[in-house]
Amino acid sequence: MLLASNEIMKRAHEALKLSKSCRLCPRTCGVDRTAGETGYCGAGPQPAVAAHLPHFGEEPPLSCDGGAGTIFFSHCNLSCVYCQNHQISQEGLGSIVSPLHLSRMILELRDAGCANIEPVSPSHHLPGLLEALAIAADCGMALPIVYNTNGYESLEVLDLLNGIVDIYVPDLKYSREEGALEYSDAGDYVETARKAIVKMHDQVGDLVIDARGRGIRGLILRHLVLPEDISGTAETLLWIRNSLPRTITLSLMAQYSPLHQSRDFLPLDRRLSADEYENAVDLAWELGLKNVFVQDLDSHDRSIPDFRLDKPFNW
Repeated sequence: MLLASNEIMKRAHEALKLSKSCRLCPRTCGVDRTAGETGYCGAGPQPAVAAHLPHFGEEPPLSCDGGAGTIFFSHCNLSCVYCQNHQISQEGLGSIVSPLHLSRMILELRDAGCANIEPVSPSHHLPGLLEALAIAADCGMALPIVYNTNGYESLEVLDLLNGIVDIYVPDLKYSREEGALEYSDAGDYVETARKAIVKMHDQVGDLVIDARGRGIRGLILRHLVLPEDISGTAETLLWIRNSLPRTITLSLMAQYSPLHQSRDFLPLDRRLSADEYENAVDLAWELGLKNVFVQDLDSHDRSIPDFRLDKPFNW
């Protein structure tokens, strides 16, 4: 975090104002979250957390050494039919916590030796998260903040995060709005996410890694390859090549599994084939993208969590 705790707290108050007639995300539901009203995401006035733990399954610059200090927030502003975190994103599993309690989670992860603090899907809980970060900063918390997001972000919210977030890790799920509407219930996702990702890169630039291999600043752009190119991978890679530096760090994910409601949406009822994934990787190289993380096809076996357990991941 580049900003002092008093400025972070100021940003928390600004985020709270946005939640009074909620426009913390592009859906702009307009409900008064401070009064307990709930909009599309279903989140209330206080943060809800499903788990906080060192995560060793993220990209190497995030999970090296002591792991990424992940905080999994409940609820989401998308309704992806294949969401591997559906227990928390759509079913609401998790516990409401105060900003003070959340700051203690942050400090616990720091003291456990984590390489960073990584809030996962935090935008709808932004006022409480920023207040918690301000409290933690007053206690000497200086780890990089990694903002793990589905990419469906408000530019207004990203302005509040400027100087607080060190590393953005957004998804870019689709290249066509029709797919975004059918599979994630967001018919403006592509245009919105692309604008947000450009702004994120403007704020933090390309990924910077320190001498220990830890990411300290920059952008890691994720794209989940889906069966039969439902995600529009070729179009997405072309957009990345044409809209961002070719030195951008891209994470091409092969971990898709037919979870949640996906068996009702053909061809999402099956896992990705080796050829489908290898074609995506080959195209990224052919387009001149220089920094690409790839996965083994069996990575889904290690990445699918069960948030009903004390240890959600199989490590």
